[in-house]
Amino acid sequence: RLRTVTGVQTCALPISYKAVAISAPEPVKDPSFEAFRKQLADAAQKKDRKALANLVVAQGFFWEGEKGDKADKKKSGLDNLAKAISLDAKDGNGWDALAGYAADPTGASNPDRKDNICAPADPNFNADELEALAKSTGTEESDWGYPTVADLEMRAGPQPNAPVVEKLGMYFVRVIQENNPTAEQNSMLKVTAPSGKTGYVSADAISPLGNDQICYSKAGGGWKISGFIGGEQ
Repeated sequence: RLRTVTGVQTCALPISYKAVAISAPEPVKDPSFEAFRKQLADAAQKKDRKALANLVVAQGFFWEGEKGDKADKKKSGLDNLAKAISLDAKDGNGWDALAGYAADPTGASNPDRKDNICAPADPNFNADELEALAKSTGTEESDWGYPTVADLEMRAGPQPNAPVVEKLGMYFVRVIQENNPTAEQNSMLKVTAPSGKTGYVSADAISPLGNDQICYSKAGGGWKISGFIGGEQ
């Protein structure tokens, strides 16, 4: 389960802004990690709790929330993971989220926990430039998202088949929160491109900074899910 881009509410007309470029994070360069992700994807697809248990640390699981470690040290790693990602939700969203994590080949080292990597990794970008962009536009950094694919089509309306008005490059775009969005609009995000043009893109194709992350550690030659960051929403 990933956090959604916060977006901003504004009555001001869209204006152009300086694009802050991003580059995609690098995949983890370890063949055993790819094999592990395939096992994780298989467990998620089958909703196989027993198979998943073998892929999670038995003890020492951490769950970093806004107020510190939320993990219950009296419970197993699997039980803590299940709570963090709502694995037991009736709609199956927890298993879907797990499948999404398994599909992501990236990973970034966790500065607070040695020998752990967390995914999805944020893109590479100049933090000072993003800070200056937010300041110059009177926004917060959480009001910005980035395309997960190059040449993302921005459409004139919230319909997937609406005319394309521009193709977005690999840079941050401003996300506009709409009041009382329709079901159709929930699957599309309203954004403003650096050119100042406003349109709609698929919500699945825009990611915010600060996504929830699943973390992994490697011991004895094998990978395990070792923790989770987020889950506050």
